[in-house]
Amino acid sequence: MIFITLTGLILLIIFFFIVTYNKLIKEKLYVKESFSTIDTYLKKRYDLIPNLVSTIKGYKEYESQTLEKIVSARNGYMGSTSPEDKIKNENNFSEIFTRIFALQESYPDLKANENFLTLQNQLNKIEEDILQARKYYNGCVRNYNISCETFPNIIIAKIFHFEKYSFFIIEDLEEKQNVKINF
Repeated sequence: MIFITLTGLILLIIFFFIVTYNKLIKEKLYVKESFSTIDTYLKKRYDLIPNLVSTIKGYKEYESQTLEKIVSARNGYMGSTSPEDKIKNENNFSEIFTRIFALQESYPDLKANENFLTLQNQLNKIEEDILQARKYYNGCVRNYNISCETFPNIIIAKIFHFEKYSFFIIEDLEEKQNVKINF
């Protein structure tokens, strides 16, 4: 009788390890898949940058530094390999990228440029897609990190070296600040 109880207990522990390990693997794959979606949208956005730069070049008298920074930030992102590096480079790029659309205020002809308007509309659509993909990624990261940090899953997570993922957040950008409206 003791042998049967002991065998049942061992099988129950093994079953728990297998189920928990598989759950952590599944959630880790969701995180990777969701980041891959963000990466795809960001690459799509970065692919529009050369077209945008060439459209703006005629208007760049003193904005050449902004365009150079944008190209440099784009190249930095494209050269990143880890999600953490990509998130860091994306934050740098987003900060610089907002300056492009400020150019249209300085150049009324740019506002009327059909290529610029088309690119701006495409970029706005991509930005919406990126926002939704970030939400999904952060949700996957939240679920995965909770699974890795709650008992008893933390035991399996530590044994098999499941590391936490970072959230994709916007750091100290103008987007986080309140909009000032002057009448």
